[in-house]
Amino acid sequence: MREMKNSGIEWIGEIPLGWEISPLKYNYTIIAGATPNSTCQEYWDGNITWITPADYKTPDVYVCDSSRKITKRGLVSCSTSILPVGSIVFSKRAPIGSVAITRRELCTNQGCIGLVAKNRLVNNKYFYYVLSIYPEVFDLYGSGTTFKEISATTFASIQFPFPHVSIQDRIATFLDSKCSEIDAISADIRKEIETLEQYKRSVITEAVTKGLNPDAEMKDSGVAWCPQIPSHWQYTNPKGLFGLRTDRAFQNDRQLTASQEYGIVYQDEYMEKTGNKVVTVTKDFSILKHVEPDDFVISMRSFQGGLEYSDKRGCISSAYVMLIPNKEFVYAPFYRWFFKSSKYINALQSTSNLVRDGQAMRYANFVKVPLFIIPIEEQKAIASYLDEKIGKVNSILAAKKSQLEILSNYKKSLIYEYVTGKKEVPLWKSNT
Repeated sequence: MREMKNSGIEWIGEIPLGWEISPLKYNYTIIAGATPNSTCQEYWDGNITWITPADYKTPDVYVCDSSRKITKRGLVSCSTSILPVGSIVFSKRAPIGSVAITRRELCTNQGCIGLVAKNRLVNNKYFYYVLSIYPEVFDLYGSGTTFKEISATTFASIQFPFPHVSIQDRIATFLDSKCSEIDAISADIRKEIETLEQYKRSVITEAVTKGLNPDAEMKDSGVAWCPQIPSHWQYTNPKGLFGLRTDRAFQNDRQLTASQEYGIVYQDEYMEKTGNKVVTVTKDFSILKHVEPDDFVISMRSFQGGLEYSDKRGCISSAYVMLIPNKEFVYAPFYRWFFKSSKYINALQSTSNLVRDGQAMRYANFVKVPLFIIPIEEQKAIASYLDEKIGKVNSILAAKKSQLEILSNYKKSLIYEYVTGKKEVPLWKSNT
């Protein structure tokens, strides 16, 4: 058992005797990024890879390509610089903490920090592992109101463990082997999750557009988004099935949040589930809209499948649109599934070329997509079937996602134990 000492840094804890703690800037040159003038066409669509944090928000260790590229003129027009192969890139915002190693020469935007080793005393792969496990810590160093950002100066001053480079080499080699095993298992689970998600989407779409009877006689619907429907269904104008609720919030209404993951939930419950903060209205309740149970909320992400069912009474942002179901023709739990159909979502998205993420979908968009008059009892049967069928699939998905989380936490713990020296790499591993 190695003798340990206090590092003096709370989030590092104890390190072995002989290991050093030093600021990042002692061993790395910090390279800032920048963006050429977006209105100058001659700066863009060149052959120089220009990455943003969005280009490496993946489990991949390496980054070698970008969604946009710049020209040589674009490069010299701003303060970004070419990083050599093998450099580390670190996202300083949106979010803080994404990290990768460059596999080609490239430059970055101002959302990234480039790290170039000053000497041969550091192994970039080792330091990649160090940076990969501390996003929560780096977030504490960030500042800003709209979104947090860590400055290059602040980042350069943060202290990290720097053992002898030979030890760094051994740790990096060992972790490469161990993490690749974990990543392979995780990749298999993610494939299984995607297969299950595809299956779920197909089951929902099949049931809500064709019914449960595989032998049912079909007919041309006259509706482009769903050309074949059971012969006893009829298409109709959505206005006949869903009206528009315009009621302002009541003083005692509890505030709600629209979420694709959780549906319509109370704000406090949403914040507890996600850890995310949402804006709560404390004075002028007139800017909020009232919601009743069985209402549907057209959220800003409705064109992505975010048309959500509410089983709660409360109020919500006036940016959203509330639909009141006509209960003579609508069994709300059925439409909870219907509005998640891939075919319907695609049809809703096609109602406007102007709809983009962050913009509101309006009632005028909703009524452009024809719906169907389906017998209430049949709606109930389909809803019951999907509740049971998709419930089972969701249980399997939850188990798979739990496995991923366990693997992720294990990987992070494994890296932490070795990059801080709390565990020592077996000597025999260094020769493999």
